[in-house]
Amino acid sequence: MLDVAGYELSPEEIEILDHPLVGGLILFSRNYHDQNQLKDLVKHIRMVTRNDIVIAVDHEGGRVQRFRQDFSKIPAMGKIDQVCREKSLISTDVSQQLGWLMASEVQAFDIDISFAPVLDINGISQVIGDRGFHQQPEKIVQLASSFIKGMHQAGMKATGKHFPGHGNVLEDSHIAMPVDERSKQEIFALDMAIFKQIHQQGLLDAVMPAHVIYPEVDDLPAGFSQKWIKHILRQDLAFDGVVFSDDLSMQGAVQMGDIVQRAEIALEAGCDMVLVCNDAKGAMQVIDGLASDLPQATRAKGLRKANNFDFTSLQKLTEYTQAQKTLEHFYAG
Repeated sequence: MLDVAGYELSPEEIEILDHPLVGGLILFSRNYHDQNQLKDLVKHIRMVTRNDIVIAVDHEGGRVQRFRQDFSKIPAMGKIDQVCREKSLISTDVSQQLGWLMASEVQAFDIDISFAPVLDINGISQVIGDRGFHQQPEKIVQLASSFIKGMHQAGMKATGKHFPGHGNVLEDSHIAMPVDERSKQEIFALDMAIFKQIHQQGLLDAVMPAHVIYPEVDDLPAGFSQKWIKHILRQDLAFDGVVFSDDLSMQGAVQMGDIVQRAEIALEAGCDMVLVCNDAKGAMQVIDGLASDLPQATRAKGLRKANNFDFTSLQKLTEYTQAQKTLEHFYAG
């Protein structure tokens, strides 16, 4: 999964998107000017890619929402419980509404998934913070499960991140190599228990491992670790969904070697699809450097969207009007 530079595709990007190893594309704020431009860009991407690719975006809400103008302002997930207690609202109902609204608007532009929800504890990690639903694991399970039900109601698959949990380590894996020194027992009982409980409800369609080292379990970051992905996630938790690597250009991945080596190790560890973002040269190196006979990421094909509403039709739905009224509670006064 790679990205593109701007509002339109360049000739070089068109050529790259036709490569047989390209299975996905992620959009950023730099790819959005207005709704008509976004619609045209996605249509062009679909036209020039040889594979039935998954188009994704990070559209969690709060600090991480790539499309803003003319899209609903989704609040940070960490605000849901607080606002609902203040306004005497049922937090699980509100969370489900917000999941539906986010997913519906994104899919209205033929984008398959938002990489959401964040299942990390809102703990000491500043890069996570209120991207996480709560400080307490049981509340995260309740709110995130409802949010995912809303996403599923809209026809979008859910990606839980960052397995097994990024919230209890201070460093930001975008710019550093975080190490979580806690015991295996504490990690499994707190952070990973969230993923386990939501998966046991049949709600998780995909997982994105953290660029974090948990030395009490393995010396490798989770996204490069066969122990975490093949043994703990696949075997112990019996997870059969899609595993995405986090961005291989992040600082938390650099210690694994050059960009091609990182991709190879992540794929060998059990990732179905690797992300190379904000590094066009690196993306080229990966698709040129990987073996041409890699098996197709067949699991990822199941993440294509199921909703065919356009944005105008979406806005006419009763559910949309109700969700907009719910949003007013977050921004009134």
